[in-house]
Amino acid sequence: MELQGSVAFVTGAGSGIGRASAIKLAQEGAAVAAIGRTESELLQTVSEIERAGGRGIALVADVALENGMREAVARTVEAFGRIDIVVANAGINGVWAPIDDLRPDEWDKTIAINLRGTYLTLHYAVPHLKAAGGGSIIIMSSINGTRTFTTAGASAYAATKAAQLALAQQLALELGKHRIRVNAVCPGQIDTAIPDNTFKRNVDEARVPVVWPDGDIPITRGKPGQSEDVADVVVFLASPRSRHITGTPIWIDGGQSLLR
Repeated sequence: MELQGSVAFVTGAGSGIGRASAIKLAQEGAAVAAIGRTESELLQTVSEIERAGGRGIALVADVALENGMREAVARTVEAFGRIDIVVANAGINGVWAPIDDLRPDEWDKTIAINLRGTYLTLHYAVPHLKAAGGGSIIIMSSINGTRTFTTAGASAYAATKAAQLALAQQLALELGKHRIRVNAVCPGQIDTAIPDNTFKRNVDEARVPVVWPDGDIPITRGKPGQSEDVADVVVFLASPRSRHITGTPIWIDGGQSLLR
């Protein structure tokens, strides 16, 4: 229960990595605000937290919309009195297509959710971390755009993930004097539903012809990681055990990006 008395604000908490992170943070004693767009999924996350004796609230909000994020932060503070931990996890793969095929509205949607959403989350939450005397921000980036650049057609996605890492490192310096740590988690292939929401178009045109070794995730012989693998690192970065770590990317990919 290392996080007893802390309050965590987790976006994209209805499924996948966000859900696993919210549950594990609660298991360590944090009260959790679960933010997302699908109420039924959020209620399931909070129900699991409460069944285990934890505290949680479900807040429906789109991270790309200013009013919704302002209200979600305000309701979190109203419910729990403070915010100590922010997990900026909400994101989409969006449309993957050659750059001259990718439409402006498709580019804008990926930027809005992945990058504007991260900005709005931090813009409204950071004043409360300052008021609490410090805290931890964990931004969910990716191996794409940070160590891997071979995902065909993923220019918008990779650009947002590179920007998230840059934002984490910039803010690590800006917020250090407030005792706020900012780190980036960069997962590789994780067994979540996000690939089902990836829209690919003419990606062969953008593909570089490369043959990967058999089992391109060395530590698991090709099997994807689990959401809990990422959530364990989120809990570590949220806890006092990572008190001297800030501005750091952590790749959670079983060595996948080293082959690419």
